[in-house]
Amino acid sequence: MLEGHEILGFGFFVIGLWHLFNNIKLHFSSSSLSSSSSNSYKSTIWFPTTRFRYLELNFIIASCTMFIAMELFISPDHHQPFDTDGSIPTNHLHNFEHSLMASSFLIYAAFTMLLDMKSITKSTQHELSHFLASMAFAQQFLLIHLHSRDHAGVEGQYHYLLQILIVVSLTTTIMGVGFPNSFMVSFVRSLSITFQGLWLMLMGFLLWTPGYQAKGCSLHPEMDSYMVKCSGEEALHRAVSLVNLQFSWLLIVVTVFAMCFYLVMSRRYVEKVEYFSLTKEEVDVESQSEKKCII
Repeated sequence: MLEGHEILGFGFFVIGLWHLFNNIKLHFSSSSLSSSSSNSYKSTIWFPTTRFRYLELNFIIASCTMFIAMELFISPDHHQPFDTDGSIPTNHLHNFEHSLMASSFLIYAAFTMLLDMKSITKSTQHELSHFLASMAFAQQFLLIHLHSRDHAGVEGQYHYLLQILIVVSLTTTIMGVGFPNSFMVSFVRSLSITFQGLWLMLMGFLLWTPGYQAKGCSLHPEMDSYMVKCSGEEALHRAVSLVNLQFSWLLIVVTVFAMCFYLVMSRRYVEKVEYFSLTKEEVDVESQSEKKCII
């Protein structure tokens, strides 16, 4: 369980940071000092690289494949999730639910790559890729909200707060279709994906690493898995409150990081834009002076 959350969380974290970097870079590079009134910014749901165009999408496919393999074939005791009669046992229902989440993102990445390869019109490609990403986030939300595992107590609070982040990612992805020129929509989506990654990794570490549970709570075996249980109501209330505090602290850390990252990026790319604009103006002045000399 720990490894699965860390793999999925790390994938979200890397993609979120990659999107944050590219959206801020695109925001500054598309802005122009001479035409500040016009908005040429237009974000995409994925960002190709110069050397390997589909690096991001291949990373998503590889991460999801690894996660599915972990859930269905590596983690189970018999290295396969089915019972002897071919049915799905109750203790492996959550493995299928987790693998379906990853499958949705794998489908998004694979079809987005195919759409780009087929040279479909940019507007259609933009809308369909956003639809695929929205479907993946919607699937993730539904499977966590309707999870077969009893997400109660401390574990339930972690997953409840995770659902809030998924809703933000889903909402901003859908908004990206109607507001492709909005930097804030893309900025918030990038942050929510980064936050999801951090929260999943934190969940995996604090929920299923022995000795890191809140005071008065500990891991208890249940079927072939473990669940955090507390000694009483007071210990449970304290543990749930600590989860809320962790979320709030992490929200502040992510916000401060995003603002500092934006300022660092602005210092780098705004200076480039100003230098480019000044150089262009100098060339225009020189050409005008040359014309006067000829006259």
